[in-house]
Amino acid sequence: MSIEFWKPEEIEAESFRRISEELGDRCFPAGIDLVVKRVIHTTADFSFADTLLFSEGVVETGKEAIRQGACIVTDTNMALAGINKARLAGFGATARCFMAEADVAAEAKERGVTRATVSMERAAALSAERPLILAIGNAPTALVKIKELMDAGQLKPALLIAAPVGFVNVVEAKELFVGSSTPHIIARGRKGGSTVAAAIVNAILYQI
Repeated sequence: MSIEFWKPEEIEAESFRRISEELGDRCFPAGIDLVVKRVIHTTADFSFADTLLFSEGVVETGKEAIRQGACIVTDTNMALAGINKARLAGFGATARCFMAEADVAAEAKERGVTRATVSMERAAALSAERPLILAIGNAPTALVKIKELMDAGQLKPALLIAAPVGFVNVVEAKELFVGSSTPHIIARGRKGGSTVAAAIVNAILYQI
């Protein structure tokens, strides 16, 4: 085995070519295919080709939300770091994460809840101002709170990306949104993560 040398600008293109080759005759609808391939590119895990669940028209819905200057709220600073904020800014869109804010931590401790719970309450307050995209890659408690706020009529996200990773309540929290009328992309099962959530956002963003 020998190391191949590639120019930086060639590496991503060659990676996507190899992903397409390995997927073989697997076909996905236009727009969705690029999301699937970018998640595989990020994780080197082809199982996402089977576990990513897309509501009808969700990629176009996400694109339109970004065009309208959406605010994207994530549940980790890692996901926030991975989102292409410079590209977002070209559409007047932004990305935020409340998790590390001192007042969020203080409120969560006082109430005996997770920071993700408080963060989603903060996110809900933004949804009256402009389209809200929620990109969840870590905390199932964020998804539980999102469902609670939606059921109470206090939150209506333009798009929900449900991709926490882990073992405790992860699968169950994702399944809360299967079949939901809310536009959604769900990484079903235990796999996911901040990098997956960011990759999904970027995959939609890069199609605009």
